[in-house]
Amino acid sequence: MKAKHYTEEQIIAVLKEGEAGAKVADLCRKYGVSEATYYNWKTKYAGLTVGELKRLKTLEEENRRLKQIVADQALDIRALTALKKLLKPKVKCLAVSHIRESLGLSERRACMLVDISSSVYRYQPKPDDDAQLRKRLRELAEQRKRFGSPRLHIMLKREGLVVNHKRTERIYREEGLALRKKRRRKGAAGARVVMPTAQGVNERWSMDFVTDSIVNGRRFRSLTIVDDYSRECPRIEVDTSLGGRRVVGVLDQLAEIRGLPEIITIDNGPEFAGKALDEWAYRHGVKLNFIRLGKPIENAYAESFNGRFRDECLNTNWFLSLKHAREVIEEWRRDYNEVRPHSSLKGFTPKEYAETTVGL
Repeated sequence: MKAKHYTEEQIIAVLKEGEAGAKVADLCRKYGVSEATYYNWKTKYAGLTVGELKRLKTLEEENRRLKQIVADQALDIRALTALKKLLKPKVKCLAVSHIRESLGLSERRACMLVDISSSVYRYQPKPDDDAQLRKRLRELAEQRKRFGSPRLHIMLKREGLVVNHKRTERIYREEGLALRKKRRRKGAAGARVVMPTAQGVNERWSMDFVTDSIVNGRRFRSLTIVDDYSRECPRIEVDTSLGGRRVVGVLDQLAEIRGLPEIITIDNGPEFAGKALDEWAYRHGVKLNFIRLGKPIENAYAESFNGRFRDECLNTNWFLSLKHAREVIEEWRRDYNEVRPHSSLKGFTPKEYAETTVGL
């Protein structure tokens, strides 16, 4: 005989008949159930109405749902206790995989706990096609030992190897090419004199001296001259002694090649403050702009150039003789003017900037 299935509402109706006086045996025969089943119904549903039964079912469902929430929260807490603060997507993806394998959570829940989207978790990185770029970047960094990521990026861009600077910076970090920089001690801030900006080539030059030595310890000096507008260095004179008359001779040579400026900014050294340069400036109608004592920032263009000159040339070379020093320094000067990108000139070289803006 096929078993009959009764709903809970039907069971309550049967129990109501029994409470009304019907015999248990008659009810069991009528509805085709055993007396044991009848008494089991009575144990569970006795005294309940249909409305109370519905409320009971609602409470049981709510209780079941709350238990599930508590269980889920306990599992989430267990998963999160094994994790520290995660920042990089790669580490987060590994954490999602670990949670799924160890705790059996779904991908959606694991991603939600680690705070990463499912699309990022499923993303498969493309094969590295930067081999040529990496090789060339290492070669340039080896040649230009004091160039950082911005200047190396400009040189790569010239060769058509890269477009986005972020790509260069990423590979630059991955290859471990970062430069070690010395931190300058901060001094007391004071009022600065704002220098007027040069509006053309040969309008204002800046001059200064830099000292270094050859391998036997003999000292030599370098007279550096910078055009404030194009940042071009027309001359670096190198010798063991550079007096005022020697400075005048260098300026006369430059006058024949490219003309003279209207103003020359210099410090108060004896080579610049002597009679030789003063008489020369008077004869040629050139104004000498002496900075205040103890204020090298007022000769900022020369100081900036000298910093690059020392960092990229003097500190990275070992000079065997004075002749060798002159050759290396002249080669660096030409490279500075014609190849090295300048950050303040929007990546142009000084020669390119002078040609594009002035048409020289």
